[in-house]
Amino acid sequence: MTDPLTQIVGLLRPDLSFAKLTEASGPWRIRRSEQGTPFFCAVLDGAVQLEIKGRAPLRISGGDFLLIPAAFDFTFTSLDPAPARGLDSVPIQMRPGVYRIGNPAAEPNLRMLVGYCTFGSTDAALLVSLLPSLIHARGNERLTTLLQLAADESRAERAGREVILARLMEILFIEALRATGPDCPSGMLRGLGDDRIAIAIRLIHDEPNAAWTVERLAKAAALSRSAFYDRFRRTVGMAPMEYLLHWRMILAKQLLGDRQTPIAEVAQRVGYGSASSFSVAFLRHVGMPPGLYARHQRAA
Repeated sequence: MTDPLTQIVGLLRPDLSFAKLTEASGPWRIRRSEQGTPFFCAVLDGAVQLEIKGRAPLRISGGDFLLIPAAFDFTFTSLDPAPARGLDSVPIQMRPGVYRIGNPAAEPNLRMLVGYCTFGSTDAALLVSLLPSLIHARGNERLTTLLQLAADESRAERAGREVILARLMEILFIEALRATGPDCPSGMLRGLGDDRIAIAIRLIHDEPNAAWTVERLAKAAALSRSAFYDRFRRTVGMAPMEYLLHWRMILAKQLLGDRQTPIAEVAQRVGYGSASSFSVAFLRHVGMPPGLYARHQRAA
């Protein structure tokens, strides 16, 4: 059976090679204003506080990995001592890929790998919408081992350092998605952490062209229709048929980027009986006809 997490990561094609080692000491504050850029942070030693508008402050400690798939405004601050109000810091580059914040003369009490993630997918927005808005994986044995390897590599000046770090951060990305699933407020990851709902999600990913209904998925999950619908919506954050449509459109957009796949074949492969019914659904969901979308993708 298809592994939905593998599919999502494979389609997203994350690149976490834009990582820099940041060391800090004393009181400091860093503010960032982004426009939906994916941001990640792996704390190697110490602890830091993250503040995002509308959320309670979050403490991120050594062994933790944080990913914000679509970051906007957020602030990082020191914990002890806390920064004075209005005090904003500017990172100082000590050497290539290594930065200091706070008191540059003091011994650092925080070391973290931070950076921006890029997604190779031409339609990352739809895929990101299946992930939680904030992924915070707290240190477990596997994460700790990966972070220790990343810490060791970040300290060294060995040949191939950047390549090794990039690969380690990609593995951390996947491991964080695995580790945080059941603790997500909602989303595909939390759904995969629910034994019954995971059955339905895997069936949708395994056979997106099947004639799925709420009743059929509920029966596969061994739940009544109403119990399945409520449980799916609560854990995943959208109704079962909405999730099915979402996934079908993700696959359709991927297939339309392939110059060799006719629209009629795309329609059949994502569960539509005719090209016309598919075109209507695609136009409603994406905002343009599939033919026009395909031409735009081929011209890009």
